[in-house]
Amino acid sequence: MVDTFGPTMPHGRRGEGETAPGGERQEPIRVLVVDDHELFRRGLEIVLAQEEDIQVVGEAGDGAEAVEKAADLLPDIVLMDVRMPRRGGIEACTSIKEVAPSARIIMLTISDEEADLYDAIKAGATGYLLKEISTDEVTAAIRAVADGQSQISPSMAAKLLTEFKSMIQRTDERPLVPAPKLTDRELEVLKLVATGRNNRDIAKELFISENTVKNHVRNILEKLQLHSRMEAVVYAMREKILDLETG
Repeated sequence: MVDTFGPTMPHGRRGEGETAPGGERQEPIRVLVVDDHELFRRGLEIVLAQEEDIQVVGEAGDGAEAVEKAADLLPDIVLMDVRMPRRGGIEACTSIKEVAPSARIIMLTISDEEADLYDAIKAGATGYLLKEISTDEVTAAIRAVADGQSQISPSMAAKLLTEFKSMIQRTDERPLVPAPKLTDRELEVLKLVATGRNNRDIAKELFISENTVKNHVRNILEKLQLHSRMEAVVYAMREKILDLETG
């Protein structure tokens, strides 16, 4: 089972595979599969081909090829390994976001290193899943990320909180750069996002509509010049915009 961090609000147009306002998906979720092991790519394609709402539009064997394919195919989801020859997945993340801004990137890897997780989030990844998860969890994660949520394996979520604590300790030793000013309501929303609540839960807790929550999240990301909710939480912890109790 993977942890859900709730909908993200990246800049740019609605992806072709996203859920329309009426609740029904208009187009299949277009997926680019990136892994240096051909057998693993083929296995994923076979699994995903059985899903009516998911379409594998291409594959790549390394990060460099992934950037080229992403620019050409403009996928909704890039399912990508971390460590590959020529160019790794984390390094490719930033370039993919430049050539295909609406694409959402899920790292699917054997690496459970905290550094890889944190670097992937900084580079713009919306999900970080370990290859030990089931095929059903992979397809569920693709749908969730396409619908605007962030996905992370539970064991990695715990490590992310550990990294938050380390960042707080490090920032104690250096002067802080003034951060963009968030409103009191935006700070409330950001703190709830950081605890893993989705838009519906945040709306109930603050007695506001889900659309209002979405607007607040979008404003937060625009002010911080970030792409995902996970990035916003990492930034907020690092810059001490909010004081989240991490255990």
